[in-house]
Amino acid sequence: MTAQLLEIRGLSRRFGNRTVLDQLDFCLNPQQRRSIAGRSGEGKSTLLRLIAGFDRPNQGELRLHGTLASDGKGIYLAPNQRGLQMVFQDLGLWPSRSVQANVQDALSMQGHGRGEAKARSRAALERLGLWALRRRKPNTLSGGEARRLAFARAMALEPALLLLDEPFASLDPVARNQGFEFLEEVLQATGAAVLLVTHQPQEVLALGGDLQILHEGRLTPATAAAEVCSDPNQFLQALCPKAAPNPA
Repeated sequence: MTAQLLEIRGLSRRFGNRTVLDQLDFCLNPQQRRSIAGRSGEGKSTLLRLIAGFDRPNQGELRLHGTLASDGKGIYLAPNQRGLQMVFQDLGLWPSRSVQANVQDALSMQGHGRGEAKARSRAALERLGLWALRRRKPNTLSGGEARRLAFARAMALEPALLLLDEPFASLDPVARNQGFEFLEEVLQATGAAVLLVTHQPQEVLALGGDLQILHEGRLTPATAAAEVCSDPNQFLQALCPKAAPNPA
């Protein structure tokens, strides 16, 4: 039986008197693809930040490769120790560093030596067609080029899990399709599992795999993405389901 990559049990996050995530149970296996859809403000990004280690739960357990990463009581594994990468909607690029340095410095921060970091950054940039732009700064890149850079950095770090926080939200349909093409390059190169949060049915269909809806702090059971997203009306109705238990 394949060991679970990510396991969440009874995870809750509150901000003041508001419960954003309510005792979530959730599992993800190696190389699995899953989308979590929901309306704005439902807590999709909060869930990713908890998984990535940028935030801490109020209660519940989060395990990666069977290791307890956070439990809401004091146990906490830092983001750079979790074996995952997160691509944000704003991409999180370092504006003062060159294209190559954005990738190479990330590798150095993970403990790779200078020679290995340089070689791996070059390989990732070449694979996504960015080597010729290696001396440019991120603010001189087009929107599509900047997204390729964010994914090149993730590719070079070879994560077991890639978290995507609506990285294609501001793109037109053509650019979004191109974005999923280079995302596929990353997934093929790294063998990473991927967890995408979105409110766009086209993105869920492009990723494939299965889908859960986050609504009022809870998750619906997982469903094959194509079963829900091939009909836009059905997808819109799914975004406001009745409260349901949280099976993985």
